[in-house]
Amino acid sequence: MFSDELKNISWEETTERIARMTDNDVRRALAKDHCDVNDFMAMISPAAEPYLEVMARLSRKYTEERFGKTISMFIPLYITNSCSNSCVYCGFHRENPMARTILTPEQIENEYKAIKQLAPFENILLVTGENPAKAGTPYLAKAIDIAKKYFSNVKIEVMPLSTEDYKTLADHGMNGVICFQETYNHEHYKLYHPRGMKSKFEWRCDGFDRMGMAGVHSIGMGVLIGLEKEWRTDVVMMAHHLRYLQKHYWKTKYSVNFPRMRPAQNEGFQPNCFMTDKQLAQATFAMRIFDHDVDISYSTREPANIRDNMATLGVTTMSAESKVNPGGYHTYPQALEQFTVSDERTAKVINARLKEIGREPVWKDWDASFDLFGNLGKEEKVG
Repeated sequence: MFSDELKNISWEETTERIARMTDNDVRRALAKDHCDVNDFMAMISPAAEPYLEVMARLSRKYTEERFGKTISMFIPLYITNSCSNSCVYCGFHRENPMARTILTPEQIENEYKAIKQLAPFENILLVTGENPAKAGTPYLAKAIDIAKKYFSNVKIEVMPLSTEDYKTLADHGMNGVICFQETYNHEHYKLYHPRGMKSKFEWRCDGFDRMGMAGVHSIGMGVLIGLEKEWRTDVVMMAHHLRYLQKHYWKTKYSVNFPRMRPAQNEGFQPNCFMTDKQLAQATFAMRIFDHDVDISYSTREPANIRDNMATLGVTTMSAESKVNPGGYHTYPQALEQFTVSDERTAKVINARLKEIGREPVWKDWDASFDLFGNLGKEEKVG
C-alpha cells in the first residue's frame, strides 16, 4: 500500500531538496526523454522559473505526440451534498447549517436529460459528499445504472470505498474514479479533516490501491493547492504516488488535477499559500514532461483565459458548463455551491473557442471500446 511507501519519503527532506535544486539540475531534467521524480522536483522548483518558455514548448510537443490536439470534454453532476465529514475548508462540512439534498432516482434522471440538452456530453462525473449511510454504494449503483442510458463513460468522485465496492460499481458500468488526497502531509492532515471517515489518512491514501486491485479502468488524483504552505512538496508527493500506481497497476489509465483554493470571502478557511497562474503553468508543464501519457485536467474553477491558454500547452481534459450544487442543471438550480465556478461559459461557447485556437473538443468516450470488448467477451461466454 502506498501509505507504507510514504513513510519512507520525508516531507521536510523533500521540501529542502526542492529548494536546493539548481540551474544545472533543471537543465539536466529538461534534456532527458524520460524523467524520474528527482527530475520532476527540479522542474517545479524555483530554479526552473527562468525556463518556463522551454518547458511550455516541451509540454506542447509531448502532449501533441500522445494526444494530438484533442481535448476530452466532461461534465460533473452533484447528486448529494450530504456529508458526515468536517473538513475545515469545505462548504459541505457537516456542521454547516445548510439544506441537505439527496437526489432521488427520478431527479437524477431529470438531471441527465437536462445535461444532454446542453451539449453532446458522453462523459459524466458523478459527485457526492461523503455519507456512506445515506448515499453509499447501493445509491451510487442506481445512479450509474440510470446514467448508462445517457452516457457512455461514467466516473465517480465520492468517498473512498472498499475493493469490493469498487468492483460492484464497475459491474454496474462505472468507468473510472477520481479522488483527491487533498494533502500528503500526514502530520497536518487531521488539522484539515478533524472528524468523519475522511480524518483517516491511510484509508484515503490507500483507496487508490483498492481501486487498482478492483481493476478500475481510470483513476484520477490530485492535491488541493493551498492547504499546505509548500504546494511544491505536495505535488512531488503526488508524482511519487503516480509512479507507484503505474508500477503496480499498469493497465490503469491515470489523470491528475491541480485544484487551487481561493481566498475565503468571509470568515471561512484561508489558504496557507496562493499558487499564481505562472506557478500553475509550471506545475502543468512539469507534469507533462515527467509523464507523457497522464491526462491533465482543468475544471471550471479556473478562469476562461487560463483554460484556453493551457489547452494548447498540456491540458487534455476539461469540464464545461459545470454546476457544483446538487441538482444544479434542473432540480435545484439556485442551491449553495461547493466552490465558485470561474469559467461560466456555456459548453457550446467553450467548444467554439477551443476550435478557434486549434484544438479538437471530443465529446464522445475514447474508452468505450474497452467496455465494448469486455461486454462482447461476456456475451460469448454466455452463448
